[in-house]
Amino acid sequence: MSAQPLVDLAHIDRAVQLLAPVMRRTPVVASRALSERCGHDVWLKCENLQRTGSFKPRGAYLRIAGLDEQQRARGVVAASAGNHAQGVAWSAGTLGISSTVFMPTGASLPKVAATRAYGADVMMHGATVDESLDAAIAFADETGAVLIHPFDHPDIVAGQATVGIEVLEQMPDVGTVLVPLGGGGLLAGVAAAIKLHNRAIRVIGVQAAAAAAWPDSLAQGGPVKATSMNTMADGIAVAKPGVVPYAHVSELVDEVVTVSEEAISQALVLVLERAKLVVEPAGATAVAAITSIPDLRLDGQVCVVLSGGNIDPLLLTQVTTHGLRAAGRYLTITATVPDRPGGLVALLELLRDIGVSVVDVIHSRVSGELRLGEVEVTVSLETKGPEHQARVRAALTESGYSFT
Repeated sequence: MSAQPLVDLAHIDRAVQLLAPVMRRTPVVASRALSERCGHDVWLKCENLQRTGSFKPRGAYLRIAGLDEQQRARGVVAASAGNHAQGVAWSAGTLGISSTVFMPTGASLPKVAATRAYGADVMMHGATVDESLDAAIAFADETGAVLIHPFDHPDIVAGQATVGIEVLEQMPDVGTVLVPLGGGGLLAGVAAAIKLHNRAIRVIGVQAAAAAAWPDSLAQGGPVKATSMNTMADGIAVAKPGVVPYAHVSELVDEVVTVSEEAISQALVLVLERAKLVVEPAGATAVAAITSIPDLRLDGQVCVVLSGGNIDPLLLTQVTTHGLRAAGRYLTITATVPDRPGGLVALLELLRDIGVSVVDVIHSRVSGELRLGEVEVTVSLETKGPEHQARVRAALTESGYSFT
């Protein structure tokens, strides 16, 4: 592929000057829980507290602000399932420009409502962001509106690079920066900002393993499409990296790693419980790398970017439950008990004595596997971790219960 020029310090400096009056300088907060896990001082860069709830307005605002008067008059168009949609809508509205955003039909209702509230004309189209993007491109061709790509443009990369500049200023001794990775705009920008100032600082990109286009792309020397897009981290579920981000990531990033869905959900719960911060699954992926990859190389002080906090409350409930279950905090057992007075009570008393909390109980006499005089009881429990769950299983076995 032809060489793609990288953004330079002059481009990034212009972004810093332009964005300073309108973007929040998001805080970095120490995480004792993560520091104890990895043996390094770990700080969280809270882009979940940025305007619209993610880093996206940085690049979107810079891109839109650079349009000439004729382009502004025609308006802008974008495609997104959420964060980029809100970033474009807010940026365009702040600059007094009309915006149209195509969103997939399955986009979460809170993100759709927020995008409309920021002033965009929202069009629901397609089952995936790729289909929405095709519609946005067709709309741009028909109307002359300027397409604001979510990651594949130098201005987008330069805008996101301001996250890296803030990290350097807030953490002068930073040795490693971990960044969630989807299309690559954020990682490309952060890597450019970091490496143009200090090549010794490690920069690591983190993808969801269930939607990981980058490992194959880097191995094959150019962007290739992922074969799977089945992750809860919809904010980074991008099928194919952008050409502009690829040039930066392949040149500047030290390592790209992947994390499981279980690790992502557990990381989200950890950030919620210990840091008191709400993040979306995509925003927790860099935390997941620290908690789930034992041989991950970290140098010096560590900065973990929390890229966004826009999560549907219903999804938050599901992901939290998933994370608690993966961490050994929930256990569901189905046991066979005698169908006589006191049978259910005996089981519940046993569970009480082991120190579990019963969430709910389902009592059934109609299971096809039951013999005469038996009932099936399914009990959902709150437990204290894998070791506690092992004690529950051992106690049930010792008491003669048949269970799954």
